[in-house]
Amino acid sequence: MRIRPIAQGDLDELQALARETGVGFTSLPDNRDFLAAKIDSAIAAFEERLPANRRNYFFVLEDEGSGRLAGCCAIEGEVGHEVPFYHYRVGTLAHSSVQLDLHRTIDTLFLCSDHTGDAEVASLFLRPAYRGGDRREQRNGPLVSMMRWLFMAEFRDRFPDKVLAEMRGVFNEQGRSPFWDCLGANFFPLDFDEADRLTGLGQKSFIGELMPKYPIYTPFLSEAARACIGRVHEQTRPALAMLKKEGLRWEGYIDIFDGGPTVEAYIDDVRGVRLSRRCRAEVVSGLAAPAGRPRWLAATTVMADFRAAWVSHGPDEEGVIRLSPDEAARLEVESGAPLRVLDSEEEG
Repeated sequence: MRIRPIAQGDLDELQALARETGVGFTSLPDNRDFLAAKIDSAIAAFEERLPANRRNYFFVLEDEGSGRLAGCCAIEGEVGHEVPFYHYRVGTLAHSSVQLDLHRTIDTLFLCSDHTGDAEVASLFLRPAYRGGDRREQRNGPLVSMMRWLFMAEFRDRFPDKVLAEMRGVFNEQGRSPFWDCLGANFFPLDFDEADRLTGLGQKSFIGELMPKYPIYTPFLSEAARACIGRVHEQTRPALAMLKKEGLRWEGYIDIFDGGPTVEAYIDDVRGVRLSRRCRAEVVSGLAAPAGRPRWLAATTVMADFRAAWVSHGPDEEGVIRLSPDEAARLEVESGAPLRVLDSEEEG
């Protein structure tokens, strides 16, 4: 398994991925024209033909054995410049009455665009066949998640100070969002799937045009809707756990449709950015892999030809990392090539 930038020939497989993502996964809609444009934009980003604040770096996890795409992920260079980037900010208002000797604090939701200009890690998805069972030892989920920090560390000057990740919110057994049914449905003449589809296609102006501009008092929401605030979809828990391990935290921002949390951090404080380092490759024939699951992640240092994969050994004291011929072929490097590496189990 290896990570690489998406390519023109991936359109059919990318659309197959989009059809498997399910409700609430707004960044990968099942729309062939949109996906084709997404590929074109990503290629332009990797070739640095776009300004840094307009680049959307889209990566795929490739199963070299079958040629299938097993998953995907993305990094948005800066959000909110071309289309508004909205959240609810969870706040508190205090009310008091001297006459009655009463003091109350009430949670509120305020529509905002506070994250405009931040980077975003997004679109992380693994096909079900590549998640559990024997695949767990391959660590596909951590590979897709952590390689983004190596990319941002290697090309740090292309990114702003902060990074965020929007997490999918709670849906009930019928596939409906209690948060949406109680709140958003009152302001949009659309069902959730249609509103979700439009935002996935980048058509977000209707949010600012139709949502209330004043704080929403959460006691007016149903108990089921309030229970969704800052909580994630069951399938999103592993992704959230990995982001928390890297140092991203919830600071009170939620998705305006499903109430899912947005986690964030300063890029330089992210564990994978801080602990990754440059080293030099040495290809060694007959190199034996140690027993157990892989722990060293390696990535190349040329943006347009970026590759990332697990490798069997870490660097020595002189900064040399030994690769088997298969590992070198997977990364498309030769002896002497620079690599950025990360010990996935090193404590931050």
